[in-house]
Amino acid sequence: MGEPPDERSARAAARRGYDLSALRARQVSDADFAGFDLILAADKRNLADLRRQCPAHLQDRLHLILEPLGGDREVPDPYYGGSQGFEAVLDLLEAACDGWLRQMAARAD
Repeated sequence: MGEPPDERSARAAARRGYDLSALRARQVSDADFAGFDLILAADKRNLADLRRQCPAHLQDRLHLILEPLGGDREVPDPYYGGSQGFEAVLDLLEAACDGWLRQMAARAD
């Protein structure tokens, strides 16, 4: 079993009503590429690593999580920005997730 989220992340998430206590980090497995329709990376380095591991016919499932916010933006590192760094990252992630949900809803119509 992997590591739990950073305590500062968990506290910032809890203030917004998210419970991260059951989450644990893990490596992406080869089965994940077929098992998930969407795999989101926080930064270009992780996206490149995923692209190397992912079969060619499933590459369209890989994206940067902030993609709906425009361009090829990466999630900034919150660790050196104090508690405000974690809040800023959550703001970005919530906005990006809203964008992903709008895209999925539009495809379903």
